[in-house]
Amino acid sequence: MAWTYILRCSDGSYYVGSTRDLDRRMAEHAAGVGSIYTRSRCPVELVWCQEFGNVGEAYAFEKQIQGWGRAKREALIEGQFELLPGLARKKWPRK
Repeated sequence: MAWTYILRCSDGSYYVGSTRDLDRRMAEHAAGVGSIYTRSRCPVELVWCQEFGNVGEAYAFEKQIQGWGRAKREALIEGQFELLPGLARKKWPRK
């Protein structure tokens, strides 16, 4: 099994990650060794997670969420799934 997760950092920003062992990864983030990004933004709080059948699925969803804006991430965290399509970033036509 694998997980995709979102942390809220002490500065209010969000960190998105994936792991095979959620408990171990949360302990690493709490100890300041989880990632360069969260190291200077401790303490962090786990605000959302989802389990996947394999690492590939978890990593793919991590990358998808990383491309989302703040409002769309917050809708996911709050379980407001019906808002997600409307919060998609606009793609401007290329010239």
